[in-house]
Amino acid sequence: MLDPQCESFLAPGADAPELVDLPISVGRSGSYAGISLAGEIDTDILIRTHFIPGVTADLAIRIYTPPTSGPHPGMLYIHGGGWAYFSIDFYDAQLSALSKLTDSVIVSINYQKAPEHKFPIPHDDCYAGLTWLYENSDSLSIDKKRIGIGGDSAGGNLAAGVVLRARDEKIFPLAYQLLIYPALGVDFETDSYLKNGTGYGLTKRTMSWLWSLYLDRPEDWQNPYAVPLSSVDLQNLPPTIIVTAEYDVLRDDGIVYADRLSENGVTVVHKNYSGMIHGFFNYGTQIDEGMRLRNWLSSSIKDLLLN
Repeated sequence: MLDPQCESFLAPGADAPELVDLPISVGRSGSYAGISLAGEIDTDILIRTHFIPGVTADLAIRIYTPPTSGPHPGMLYIHGGGWAYFSIDFYDAQLSALSKLTDSVIVSINYQKAPEHKFPIPHDDCYAGLTWLYENSDSLSIDKKRIGIGGDSAGGNLAAGVVLRARDEKIFPLAYQLLIYPALGVDFETDSYLKNGTGYGLTKRTMSWLWSLYLDRPEDWQNPYAVPLSSVDLQNLPPTIIVTAEYDVLRDDGIVYADRLSENGVTVVHKNYSGMIHGFFNYGTQIDEGMRLRNWLSSSIKDLLLN
């Protein structure tokens, strides 16, 4: 059953146009009205904005540092937004909370957006961010052996793709990957796409359109770095935390990936949130489970770092 708070959250937008029906500039500007839905920013966390070199552009990053002495665990976080929307500005509340709860230095990267910058540019930006974090771990007071990567939605897609590439190129071993309702495959006829395709916020029609904004060439649709579920080799990947939501078109992407990772010998911690919708991690002021998710993620991360 749909959670009553999710139902109330969705009700005002029941007749609103889908993103696919709006000019991208309008969707982008309108999305900023939702920043405050994540809640208060933890003022104990030092938050700095910095710029790093990417392959095709300088990239803004935001660094969250806890008040305790290091070296700390580290995490590169990749924000969601369908590869085309949102920015690092949307995640101060969520990431300051995770930084404090896990005692981690978190680096959030503002990758370039589709459709102006299609695959592989956002992927390359995030890979550059992970490389920069590792190379600058000493100055950030980060323990190189406790670096993870995380992301939600399209950010979960980018995180999973970066993890596959990091394994293939053997840059350094990651401590974990954290995938929050990730977009991992391009099968739009799964049970979750069919049952949750309309009425729950993110629709089947919009999600398939967002994929078309991100991927350009026909071969990109089978590239594991762009579409992680197309990978034929999921061995030797880091321990993985996966969150899925019952009323989300992307639910089965996460479930199938969790199963395939387990079959390939990867440690997987998976939780499917009953009654929840896509994006609830960002709606903590309206949906209590979005706040509670922070605690579950933090406990799961700390458990993996101890093993």
